[in-house]
Amino acid sequence: MNLAPLTLPPSNHRILIIDDNPSIHEDFRKILGPADVSLSKELDVAEASLFGDETDGERPGNFQIDSAFQGQDGLEKVRVAFSEGKPYAVAFVDVRMPPGWDGIETISRIWKEFPDLQIVICTAYSDYSWDEIAKSVGNSDQILVLKKPFDNVEVLQIAHALSKKWQLTQIARKQMEELEALVSQRTVELRAANAQLKGEVAERAAAEEALRRSEERFSKAFHGSPVPMAIQQPNGDGCLDANASFVELLGASREAVLAGKTSFWLNELTSVTIREELAARHVVRNLAATVVTPSDEKREVLVAAENLELGNSPYHLLILQDITDRVRLENELRQAQKMEAVGRLAAGVAHDFNNILTVILGNTSMQLRNPRLDEKLAASLNHVQTAAERATALTRQLLAYSRKQMIQRRSVALNEVVEQTVAMLRRVIGEHIALDMQLAPDLPPIFADPSNVDQVIMNLALNARDAMPDGGRLTLTTTRVEIDKAYRARNSEAQLGPHICLAVKDTGHGMDTATVARIFDPFFTTKDPGKGTGMGLATVYGALKQHGGWVEVDSAPGRGTTIRTYFPLCPEGHVATVRKSEIALAEVAPTDKITILVVEDEDMLREFVSDALMTVGYRVLSAANGKDALGVWAKHKEKIDLLLTDVVMPESISGRQLAHMLIMDKPELKVIFTSGYSSELFGAEFESEKNHIFLAKPYLPDRLAQTVASHLQSRPAPAVALAVSMPKPIARSKTRKSVAKRFKVTASGKVLRSHASRRHLMSAKNAKKKRQLAKMGRVDKTDIARIKANLPFG
Repeated sequence: MNLAPLTLPPSNHRILIIDDNPSIHEDFRKILGPADVSLSKELDVAEASLFGDETDGERPGNFQIDSAFQGQDGLEKVRVAFSEGKPYAVAFVDVRMPPGWDGIETISRIWKEFPDLQIVICTAYSDYSWDEIAKSVGNSDQILVLKKPFDNVEVLQIAHALSKKWQLTQIARKQMEELEALVSQRTVELRAANAQLKGEVAERAAAEEALRRSEERFSKAFHGSPVPMAIQQPNGDGCLDANASFVELLGASREAVLAGKTSFWLNELTSVTIREELAARHVVRNLAATVVTPSDEKREVLVAAENLELGNSPYHLLILQDITDRVRLENELRQAQKMEAVGRLAAGVAHDFNNILTVILGNTSMQLRNPRLDEKLAASLNHVQTAAERATALTRQLLAYSRKQMIQRRSVALNEVVEQTVAMLRRVIGEHIALDMQLAPDLPPIFADPSNVDQVIMNLALNARDAMPDGGRLTLTTTRVEIDKAYRARNSEAQLGPHICLAVKDTGHGMDTATVARIFDPFFTTKDPGKGTGMGLATVYGALKQHGGWVEVDSAPGRGTTIRTYFPLCPEGHVATVRKSEIALAEVAPTDKITILVVEDEDMLREFVSDALMTVGYRVLSAANGKDALGVWAKHKEKIDLLLTDVVMPESISGRQLAHMLIMDKPELKVIFTSGYSSELFGAEFESEKNHIFLAKPYLPDRLAQTVASHLQSRPAPAVALAVSMPKPIARSKTRKSVAKRFKVTASGKVLRSHASRRHLMSAKNAKKKRQLAKMGRVDKTDIARIKANLPFG
């Protein structure tokens, strides 16, 4: 048992004098008041004679004297002093104090409340015997009797001794209280300890079992977690442990992971960053890093780390989050957003811009044919034409990149297109570059626009040429590949199934990762200013995406570049073809018997087209919109052989609607659509219609004349197919199968209806017969509306 160390309270020099005689109070103040040197010396001599030792040092300070002239007053002062925390140590009490309490009664009352007060009874004669005093106040060692007259030294000695005794009494009482408290506390503790010891063995056993289970759970959670985790040495030299997910992510053996440094799978800069962050902040959160596996596969991860102490040894807990797929999707989203932005820009300006360019190029070309043209003016016009052609090419490249160019896909033999393009490439790339072809035999046809395929090959070849300024080898390879799920997991742009791969390989200087990431961005180029627009590879990317294909790049500094393009195969039933040469103007049949209806809302463009066609001998009728065209048609439909119409016009009738209405009236009518850009020109419906061809703006007069001549000489389809919405009764009824026997019904609910049905309708004698034919499903809602409006069909 430990007791508190002995600490003496400060000396208490407070003394209370209780006496009815004022002179007695004065005497006590003289004795116990301010120090008297001579009296102190007498006291020293007296102590030396009594105790045999001389006193050393100075005596304590003066006593604080308070006076009370009656017993009642004395008790009240004692009470006040105690309540203020300044109790009296000694009280000198006179025995006789008329008219109030005498000294004995005063002492008895004081000790009832304050038993520790040391009291000295002062008396001149024996009022009470000692036995009487003891009987009245008790046989106490806290009372002394001082006979009057008293000796000064004796009084001073008594004051010092009793005040010291009071002080020691307080210490003893405090020690006793503390001792009792400690004994009580220790008793309670021992009882609790005994109770605890009774269950300690069982608790220890339970704790050991819980610890075992906890370690087992931790081990299972750690090793079975799908989150990659490892416990690493603080210096990065090896791991104490790593779970299967961590080992799998790193693509190495468990032994190699545990023995290897952090730089085994992270670059040194990232490893140092992790250690520094843990040393400074004790935690790492969401640190982006790239993990490189032994097979050089790169995985994007977020690193979380914390300081960990196991068995008094420091470690680092590493947690990796594989975000490779998220990063890839984010990159794809950014790419899609860029393409969408460029697409909106290109589509927004292409239509009007190409109309303007058609007027510029057309009129310039026609003026340049004038043999009497001034040389300077001819040179200026040539500059205008060159600039307009560059603007045309840039607009088409923007549309190609944004996948908004107008394409006419068909079955194409890729090897034949490559061979034809290579023949021209040999003159373009120069003799310092060897050109090889490795074409797989018997390739199935692809489904593509031949001009776009030409453009892809040409752009890739020219890009490869520029990468080999000092010469090298350019190789074009075609192969058939089968894209499976494992391949698609590595490239989300890939599509499942068979494809044809066209690879263009060069032996140039190659590209780093940062350059490869940007080569398909529009206007990005590594060439010197003025030597490239930055749209070549962007056009390749857009063209492949619009055809349902994709592009892959394999390049590294110093080992050249291979760009692989993937084209989808042609659907079954299409026969592979290669573009034929344009029909020469000399082969065109006499044109003075051919009448062409030109519909164009741009006045200058309509005037140019009309002049260009009349220049080569055609008769031309023109209209500014669909409504005017219907008026011209009503007057001259028997003479009109071909409709040349813009697709987008401001009136309610578009070019396609106008063509359909006129073909209903005259099935053998030839149609040429022309436009700078229109969303109406996209989709399988437009590509499947055989009664028309498309002429993209801008175009030159020769191109216009060749297109018209070619289409006029083409063999007419036996029954022109019109794609119209299937009437809801037919689409929903059980008779759809019977309808399909007479008409071709597509999966989207379209009826491809031959003109034979139209002739049935036209031959009906009256409206009743026409309605009967409509109910049989030979006509659609548009026909019924025309019947109700009493509009003619022939």
